Amino acid sequence: MSYTIYARMKKVGKQKKEELEPVPFELEKKPDTVKDLITALVEMGVRDYNERKEKGQIIQYLTKEEIANQAGAGKISFGTPGGNDADLEQAVENGIQCFEDGIYRIFAGKEEVTSLEQKFSWPEDTVFTFIRLAMLSGRLW
Repeated sequence: MSYTIYARMKKVGKQKKEELEPVPFELEKKPDTVKDLITALVEMGVRDYNERKEKGQIIQYLTKEEIANQAGAGKISFGTPGGNDADLEQAVENGIQCFEDGIYRIFAGKEEVTSLEQKFSWPEDTVFTFIRLAMLSGRLW
């Protein structure tokens, strides 16, 4: 039995103020923990990427909306073409490590998720928001 979650993906400082529409993600089963949720989403992303790569569709077309959103961020790109298949185990490990290191945060509705072992107990209509935090670099003076 599959399980659908709805998620928004944001980057701090890179999005316009208007609300992003939630995107449905069809998981093979309902996650038991936040770690299971991250793992399932990363596995889905790796599988989709590798399938597109096999079909020669790494470079997808951009819709007018995608172009407008990327233009607002100051850069329009198709992503990185070519290369090797994504390594599923490495990608899952990286996704979990990034959560632990605070590279991104997850909110279930308005509640911040803070632990990988937190039990997955949100109602089915909960919208998850993933926020990638911008890292500062360079000199501060």
